[in-house]
Amino acid sequence: MPKNNDIDLLSPVFWNDGKIRLLAQTRLPAEEVWLDIDRVEDLARAIRELEVRGAPAIGVAAALGVALAAWNYSGNDPEQLKQKVEQAARLLASTRPTAVNLFWAIERMRRRLTALSTAHAGELKQALLEEAQKIRREDIDCCLAIGRHGAELLPERATVLTHCNAGALATAGYGTALGVIRAAVAMGKKITVIADETRPLLQGARLTVWELMRAGIEVKLICDNMAGALMRAGRIDACLVGADRIAANGDTANKIGTYTVAVLAYHHHLPFYVAAPTSTIDLSLADGSAIPIEERSAREVCGFGPVVTAPEGTAVFNPAFDVTPAGLITSIITEKGIARGPDFAPRLAEMCRLSRNRES
Repeated sequence: MPKNNDIDLLSPVFWNDGKIRLLAQTRLPAEEVWLDIDRVEDLARAIRELEVRGAPAIGVAAALGVALAAWNYSGNDPEQLKQKVEQAARLLASTRPTAVNLFWAIERMRRRLTALSTAHAGELKQALLEEAQKIRREDIDCCLAIGRHGAELLPERATVLTHCNAGALATAGYGTALGVIRAAVAMGKKITVIADETRPLLQGARLTVWELMRAGIEVKLICDNMAGALMRAGRIDACLVGADRIAANGDTANKIGTYTVAVLAYHHHLPFYVAAPTSTIDLSLADGSAIPIEERSAREVCGFGPVVTAPEGTAVFNPAFDVTPAGLITSIITEKGIARGPDFAPRLAEMCRLSRNRES
């Protein structure tokens, strides 16, 4: 596994000898299968089919995909190379609408290409690959910083509820929400994780539990409809989730069911934390009402794998995400520090400004 700062990382997406290597997340936990992607079309399919998933990981994959398009161009005409890159960028941008990191990474790669207006084809290839690798390294560093900041919020002994998977599998490595838990455990805190299954695709059961068991962190699995009962019984101390897009006011889009957890936490007076890099913050949206919500296939709700659980022809509504209002969020943790509610807007804007200064 790739390493960073001597920390053993589970890294689900990276560049490997002219190809993009992905851990096939639809195969987990039954088997650990790695995919070697050498065509942008195959990468787009892998993103759509959730072989790589999680907003930061999708962004890293997209950046590497833009670099792959340039890498695969065999000619010497820089203008033709740019056309190939733009075609790839548009294809990748069409894969999933909610995770803003996808669009952020593609636009950053476009800016890098534009800045090299006089470069020849070989220089463009190298520059794009270097930029994609930089985005990946920065994501790992962001996760480590998120972990450090967020770990301070957790008490010395706590049971923390997570929803979906916001761990190393959803990033370039280490994780956002699970990065906070990993950092807290590394500090010596006694943390137990309650992972809900996260219907319909069971990312909590399949991925979060697998990842935490692999890391030696205590985890217990529950059905999605058990969270309220556990909160009422005093068996949960905090909730901690990731994010796919955060609006300027702090409204947060995350995996469907996050809003339900947030409402339950609010009713039971429990802190509800969101952990995400600043690349997930979309200051162009005043609030969460404008966040596009991806709708996915009815097959995901009517069964799992080959097992059918609903009658043929069942009508289905299957949004992949919901939006949690900022008023239900206690704090938003980023690599630039912690924004505390209820008025998130000034701090989120400041964090994004600091992040842009770092990129430049």
